[in-house]
Amino acid sequence: MMASRDDIKFLSNPTIGSQRKKYCRFKKFGIKYIDYKDSEFLLQFINEQGKLLPRRITGNSLKYQKLVAVAVKRSRHLGILPYVADLLK
Repeated sequence: MMASRDDIKFLSNPTIGSQRKKYCRFKKFGIKYIDYKDSEFLLQFINEQGKLLPRRITGNSLKYQKLVAVAVKRSRHLGILPYVADLLK
């Protein structure tokens, strides 16, 4: 016996097509230089384990995603950001 649409229970309501368009915050606010010494700003692009978040999640353009990656690598090399962390945030 097949369940009708009303009998199906979802854990959360499926939101199809209601996703907002991601935007590059660097282009929007005109940021040209990403400072590797600003650890609070760089933490926005790192998950709890210390890994870089991908472009599809952050919404960065390809150019600025590469610049963020370089800035994070520089700050890790200088010891400002950790390479690996259990719970960074």
